[in-house]
Amino acid sequence: MKKKIILVGGAGYIGTVLTDHLLNKGYKVKCIDNLIYEQDDCLSSFFKNKNYEFINIDIRQKNLLVEHFDVDCSVVLLAGLVGDPISKKYPQINDEINLSGILNIIEICKEKNIEKLIFTSTCSNYGITENNIKAKEDHNLNPLSLYASAKVQIEKYLMSINKDSYLKPTILRFATAFGLSQRMRFDLTVNEFTKELILGNELIVYDPLTWRPYCHTQDFAYLIENVISADVNKVGFEIFNVGDNENNFTKQMIVDEILKIYPKGRVKYLEKGFDRRNYIVDFSKVNSVLGFKPKYTIKKGIEEIIIEIKKNTFNFENKNFYGNYNLNL
Repeated sequence: MKKKIILVGGAGYIGTVLTDHLLNKGYKVKCIDNLIYEQDDCLSSFFKNKNYEFINIDIRQKNLLVEHFDVDCSVVLLAGLVGDPISKKYPQINDEINLSGILNIIEICKEKNIEKLIFTSTCSNYGITENNIKAKEDHNLNPLSLYASAKVQIEKYLMSINKDSYLKPTILRFATAFGLSQRMRFDLTVNEFTKELILGNELIVYDPLTWRPYCHTQDFAYLIENVISADVNKVGFEIFNVGDNENNFTKQMIVDEILKIYPKGRVKYLEKGFDRRNYIVDFSKVNSVLGFKPKYTIKKGIEEIIIEIKKNTFNFENKNFYGNYNLNL
């Protein structure tokens, strides 16, 4: 019998895709989320599944969380005030959620003798890499935002845990996500660029030659299941960059991919935007250790988004449903 998985932050962009993936694989999934973007509609299909349970709790409320964890589960820690803009907009809440709230979950895992904890971090921790060097997991970290700084602090705390302790965490530094999701986001680069151009809007692109790695939501789900099922001695106290070397793209390259499909798109390039991040990442470790090779190219992700836009799948009048813009707290 497959173990029960607790997804902390399981109602988000990646969490809903992961939920669907795990339920289809026969896992029991407990989702803990406080729905700060009022995105409960995206969970409706899951409630029909007897292996799905939803708990509406804020991770800052440790006393309410404790009873929902037990030793027989694995924990995937996706929760957080996700992204640089939203963390900058709400700096105090960033500290409360991305530091104190996350530490609450880690402490509960330690108290409950939970062995496997997967913490989703970010490749944004690298900030800027010089001379197009591909950052491996041991590369110097240079967080340029409150969001990335919090991730780095949690990473350091997890790696400082006694190696002989029952809890053996795994840290996954995610590339920038793209692709379809039950809780769709259009405030992420590939998704946003595709939407704006296909809808006929002029796309403003700052610093088009800056690099970033990208990874599809479905590939994240596949990789997380891989870690869940892996021997804890293989993944415990390990850090993995999660993505694919072939999906290191500049913003200009993403636009070019979209224009190949939709050449009528209108683009304006500008310099000196507020986001200074510029990094290329090496994903050889996750490939060699876990055999992870993403199935989705950026081109494929663009194509599937275009199909759904043309089918009028999205109601773009409800902007906050499609991005991390404003909080419902």
